[in-house]
Amino acid sequence: MRRERVVVLALDGVYPFELGIPSRILGAADGRYEVLTCTVDGRPVRTNADFGVTVEHGPEALATADTVVIAPVAPDHLADEVSGDVLAALALIRPGTRIVSICTGAFVLAAAGLLDGHRATTHWQVADRFRRMFPRVDLDPDVLFVDDHPFLTSAGAASGVDICLHLVRKDHGSRLANSVARRCVVPPFRDGGQAQYIEQPVPEQGAASTAATRAWAVEHLDEPLTLADLSGHARMSQRTFARRFQDEVGLSPGRWLIQQRVVRARHLLESSDLTVDQIAGRVGFATGASLRQHLNAAIGVSPQAYRRTFQTAR
Repeated sequence: MRRERVVVLALDGVYPFELGIPSRILGAADGRYEVLTCTVDGRPVRTNADFGVTVEHGPEALATADTVVIAPVAPDHLADEVSGDVLAALALIRPGTRIVSICTGAFVLAAAGLLDGHRATTHWQVADRFRRMFPRVDLDPDVLFVDDHPFLTSAGAASGVDICLHLVRKDHGSRLANSVARRCVVPPFRDGGQAQYIEQPVPEQGAASTAATRAWAVEHLDEPLTLADLSGHARMSQRTFARRFQDEVGLSPGRWLIQQRVVRARHLLESSDLTVDQIAGRVGFATGASLRQHLNAAIGVSPQAYRRTFQTAR
């Protein structure tokens, strides 16, 4: 079995937590990936914490990578141009190599001109700065990650876990990705289109949460759930429920339901031989055409194309 080589580039000011994500997540994938860490000159780099990091590899490792990951740096290290040594290191990456950024790593790719004309994301707190600096990049600051081949960009911190799990799912299917998530004790799947910033993820003390109703709804996706059904289950008025739901989830109830149905449909496409119409019925879409429309809106592919991808990975 060939192992895919993933090379993580650490720059001065790197966040140590995010720097370790590719090794931790991809390293738990049953030996499918070899993860190396390098710097632009092979020397140690300072992190944004009170310690430095010594690596085993210099920029030459980038020339051997199947996937390159740009680890994020603290905001005071961001610039609209990259240094000559960084440009020289990036120039070693072979054409066609998959390139991933975590959080502010997108600034490095954009400053090098690699993201021009591509859709991308970064941490919501620096999104306005990113737009001013790189107007030729199609920035979407409201999502956890964006897969715009060959570039994959993600938002802050934990979304680095999400995008690495996405790589495993894309390369080897959901069964292995779920196994990796269990080993690392992280959620197995957060859709890339999920909101980055949630106003009030934990209810105020004494306030009723919508969590129980969300759990109930996930078990009844095949039913034609309405706002009245959801608010009735939560024993709230529709107005109160909709407001509290938005505060806790970052999405309207209707949009969240569509997202959950697409997630369930994707799982069934990956793991079953059910027809598109059968899957549509099981997840609450009225017709196969409706499923095709929502899946295409979410990830830009048809059910058949999605299934072919994951059958190949399986």
